[in-house]
Amino acid sequence: MLIRRAASLRAATVHHRLRRFSIAALCQEPEDLPEFRYLEGFPKPDPKYNEIIKAIPRPKSGKIISAKERAAGRAPSIVFEAEDGQHGGNKRLISVQSNQIKKLVNHLGQHFFLSRLFDLEVYQDFGSEDILEKVRVMPRSIHLHAGTDALLNVTFIRAPSNAWLKVDVPLVFRGEDVSPGLKKGSPLLTIKRTVKYLCPADIIPPYIDVDISELDVGQKIVAGDLKVHPALRLLRSKDEPICKIKGARASDQRKST
Repeated sequence: MLIRRAASLRAATVHHRLRRFSIAALCQEPEDLPEFRYLEGFPKPDPKYNEIIKAIPRPKSGKIISAKERAAGRAPSIVFEAEDGQHGGNKRLISVQSNQIKKLVNHLGQHFFLSRLFDLEVYQDFGSEDILEKVRVMPRSIHLHAGTDALLNVTFIRAPSNAWLKVDVPLVFRGEDVSPGLKKGSPLLTIKRTVKYLCPADIIPPYIDVDISELDVGQKIVAGDLKVHPALRLLRSKDEPICKIKGARASDQRKST
């Protein structure tokens, strides 16, 4: 009895310490956190694509309100406080200009738009110069009409420097012109276009380079092969395939004969 009670007390103590640690990690002030910076050799956001997204408050939600917003050229949107903020927290209803969001999506591409940070400025109305709130955000989701591609709504998440965000980072494939397997006429099978990482908000990569310059027939690249900033945490299996050059390896062909 005493042994079981001691074991349960130790387990409770460990759980309490872990819980205290996790809560402390979430509640740290920005000055207590390490400063993350982009490193040489890794992609950085191009400042020429920086743009301030303008918005106005939206007092209520609902189908009728949303329909009126869209008819006025605005898209109903929500800004959530943090990861999983849709389950609570500091949620703000806003409306953004549909033309501005569509322009950004068309210019950057949807995957790149959803992995990029923007400054969001909230005004009383779009003709006003008084800013009610200015916050850094990352688009979390965008919904388009299935038939017309009209913008229906956008969801944003706040991205302060102390935030860690789950991001589907786009992949950019390079080296097709010198890949031995492609030179032999074998096709490249692209399995993933994005890979999910947990990223410090200050160093979210705009994309990840996938080097296939040495990839031969039958060879593949998996998620663990990708070169990323050491602070990024892969949220998928390291063995998850990214791409492959189709066809059997020469050694496998010799074995079969």
